[in-house]
Amino acid sequence: MRILLPLALAALLLAASAGQTIVVADDAESRDLVIKDHVFSPAEITVPAGHRVAIHIKNMDATAEEFDSSALKVEKVIAGGASGTVHLRPLAPGRYKFEGEYHEKTAQGVVIAQ
Repeated sequence: MRILLPLALAALLLAASAGQTIVVADDAESRDLVIKDHVFSPAEITVPAGHRVAIHIKNMDATAEEFDSSALKVEKVIAGGASGTVHLRPLAPGRYKFEGEYHEKTAQGVVIAQ
C-alpha cells in the first residue's frame, strides 16, 4: 500500500533531511465567545490587526444560534449545547459587526481590529 503525503509536508521533510532550518510563522490569535440567553459574551472582541484569528464559540443555550457577519464574511451555525470555531482572515484596523442570525435583536457584537 502506498501512502501519499501532502506536498507541504513532503517539502518540509525534504528540507529537514537536507539539514536546512525550517521556520514556521504562526501569527494566529485565539479568542473565546459564549452564547447564553441569546446574547454574545463578550459583546466586543479586540484582535490585533493583520493577524489571523480563531474565535471559539460555546453555545450554552438549548437552541442553535448562527454567528453571522457580512463584514467578516463568515457564517457558522452552532447547535444548542455545542461549540464551534470561526476563522477570520487578517483584518485591517476597524470595527466589524456580527450578530446571531436567529436572535438578531439580542445577539449582537463587534470585532475590533487594532
